[in-house]
Amino acid sequence: MFHVNSEVGALKHVILHEPGLDFERLTPSNKDHLLFDDVVWVSRAQEEHRAFQQLLRDRGTTVHLLRDLLAETVKDEEATAFVLDRILDERQPHLGAGLADLTQRVLAGMGPDELATHLLGGLNKRELVQALGERRYGRSLGLDLLADDDFILPPLPNSLFTRDTSCWVYDGVSVNPMMKAGRKRETVNYEAIYTFHPMFAGAGARRWIDGEAMAPAAIEGGDVEVIGNGTVLIGLGERTTPAGVEILARRLFQAGSAQRVIAVELPKARALMHLDTVLTMVDTDAFTLFAGLDRHALRSWTLTPGAGRAPAVTENRDFFGAIGSALGLDTVRVLQTRQDSYAAEREQWNDGCNLLAVSPGTVVAYEVNEAGNRMLEDNGIEVLRIRGDQLGRGRGGPRCMSCPIQRDAA
Repeated sequence: MFHVNSEVGALKHVILHEPGLDFERLTPSNKDHLLFDDVVWVSRAQEEHRAFQQLLRDRGTTVHLLRDLLAETVKDEEATAFVLDRILDERQPHLGAGLADLTQRVLAGMGPDELATHLLGGLNKRELVQALGERRYGRSLGLDLLADDDFILPPLPNSLFTRDTSCWVYDGVSVNPMMKAGRKRETVNYEAIYTFHPMFAGAGARRWIDGEAMAPAAIEGGDVEVIGNGTVLIGLGERTTPAGVEILARRLFQAGSAQRVIAVELPKARALMHLDTVLTMVDTDAFTLFAGLDRHALRSWTLTPGAGRAPAVTENRDFFGAIGSALGLDTVRVLQTRQDSYAAEREQWNDGCNLLAVSPGTVVAYEVNEAGNRMLEDNGIEVLRIRGDQLGRGRGGPRCMSCPIQRDAA
């Protein structure tokens, strides 16, 4: 059965998403809505991503690509109906019943590979009309109002960041309700994969959160770190709400899969959108922390099982002291790069703290973050460097781009 028992134990299986049609449809006019800071050189981004994949394989990790998992999932007619019923709701402002029915007819007629491509890469009016061909179809107000290149289903380039939409926490998976509108459809794809794909359907994993059933409470995987010893670390920033934290904590406690959750307050800013953009675990006793944050000023709380529905909540006097106590350590190493505010801000923009551990003390990092990488190596951490000139344009590093589904305890 799949499980994730730590942040730094040996990484066995991971889900990644290689850029494809979704990135080809990222433009200067839609990038903001799609939560990217710039358009991407797609072929170079694919080269960078394939190098990332190969590095993980070379380290003994089995890589599962999201598009392949989705295509294998929608071979099942029930899975296809599950997805289409959820993404083609006639109440969506740009659809209506007529356009929803036409789109469902076209998508349901596609083969699994083509359908998976469009579920990730989007579908525009031109493609819909071409697929309908000479077949008779009724007029639709929604369709008539669209230009040929307008999207009926917008692309999902943020699928690159597989960590956010689903995250494995000990012996179960949280399929997360996303905060931003541009990412909400991603949740449906993962719900289908974990429900219908043969690799997961009979695996017996617990489902901590079932996607949009939890909305409007929100939690995203970039804020969730499984640090071991029955402890989960969760960031409270731009994308995760207190309600989301308490719901996940309660379900973990009820199952006995975790004994405590440590929640830490983060500045609500895009550059610091998730916990793993400012803090990641890099060894059994070590965390890297963004140089622009004061380790002593971080406000945090420990949640433990309560007498009723709500977890018991205690504010911590010292954030890293609480982590050390939870892990049974006398002290926790907090690694910060010494640099001026300008360099710190640049490195934060390039995801200098967003590191993926493949084993204790060995992490994957973007090569551009030279000072931070040297600092890690000076502290005994092995750094495996990858290029991320194009991949980083959506504001995410190696941890963001990976969803571990099996990882050993450290």
